[in-house]
Amino acid sequence: MLENYFCAPKTLRRLRVGLSGPYIDGFADALEGSGYAHSSAIRYLRAAAHFGCFVEHKGCVFADVDDRMLDAFGCHFGHCRCPQPNGGGVRGYHPRFGVALFHQHLIRLGICRNLESVPDGEVALVIAFCDWFRMHRGASEPTLGLYARGAREALEALGDDVAKWTVRSVRDYVLERASQSGAPTIQKLITSLRAFLRFLNLTGASPEDLAVAVPAIASWRLARLPRCLAAEELTRVIAACDGTTPGRLRDRAILLLLARLGLRAGDVARLRVADIDWNNGTVLVTGKGRYQVRLPLPQDVGDALLAYLNCRPRITHSDYVFLRSIAPVMPFASGDGVSSVVKHALQRAGVETPCKGAHLLRHTAATEMLRHGVPLDQIGLVLRHRSIDMTAYYAKVDIALLRSIAQPWPGATS
Repeated sequence: MLENYFCAPKTLRRLRVGLSGPYIDGFADALEGSGYAHSSAIRYLRAAAHFGCFVEHKGCVFADVDDRMLDAFGCHFGHCRCPQPNGGGVRGYHPRFGVALFHQHLIRLGICRNLESVPDGEVALVIAFCDWFRMHRGASEPTLGLYARGAREALEALGDDVAKWTVRSVRDYVLERASQSGAPTIQKLITSLRAFLRFLNLTGASPEDLAVAVPAIASWRLARLPRCLAAEELTRVIAACDGTTPGRLRDRAILLLLARLGLRAGDVARLRVADIDWNNGTVLVTGKGRYQVRLPLPQDVGDALLAYLNCRPRITHSDYVFLRSIAPVMPFASGDGVSSVVKHALQRAGVETPCKGAHLLRHTAATEMLRHGVPLDQIGLVLRHRSIDMTAYYAKVDIALLRSIAQPWPGATS
């Protein structure tokens, strides 16, 4: 409620009148629940009240708010002469951001309409593709975002009428993109484009299966060594997260999950409190394609998780284990947030490596298991590889094993 931020009766009465008045207390509760700082919330509440006065002065209601009115209100701050000091004298970023938050709050209440444009034919086709891929392949949201981007780019380059696409046009499009981008980017484009073309053929939108016309890019599997941290470097990185603050405890638990169990960034971001079985010392991991596996929970990982959960912010009702440390306090939107935690830990530890994401610790976990004599098939079970060929990627780092099976060069002395 407003009393958590203001104590003067005159101020409370002023903020509770006008168009914003009926919703201002709920907005205050939402700001508190999202973990915004006290000083920031005061600015946002004043801006919300000011916005209501502005809309009322224009002779409109909140249902009439659109992008142009929001832009006009943003420009209004530069020369505000409103008689009531509802944040009009505050310049810069805070008032505009506060109004944006208030507008989203009104949308959730159904007072304002969502300003997102109605999908046209192109976007509707991409949405149908994502729905189909989610239902039949169990793809995660980050994967769907990648595939959707590839589909949109193809529609922009080849035209909205997919029935007119030809083998030549598809090949020319891929070859042109290949001349402008690196190999990893083109590999992702080819994967998403082939999936989209198969969808078009399956649904009858395209009379031919043009996926076979997409050329492949030269790629050699197992061509390079896996990038991983040495044992001393891993110890330094984990030690860089020592501390008693919720942020440091969260980072330490994330790093240990990645380094001990070889989880992917998305696995950590999607981990829920109910997935941890404290009685049996296991954790349920949901990976790619909704594939679930229960892994043993090492003692140090369990201790780190428990230490974080005991001080995790209580202002949210989310059952996700890991939350953002800055407002709005909420679960990670994707695995990118987990990779960012790893990147900052590497910087604090002073460890230089060409690979700075969460996958670096996944490679490290696999390499450590191999060095301790764990067979490749068991490593594949922990990493949830669908093919032993993927796990064989790590066999190249076991120099002792490779030396024992190496054959002498023909003609050389034994």
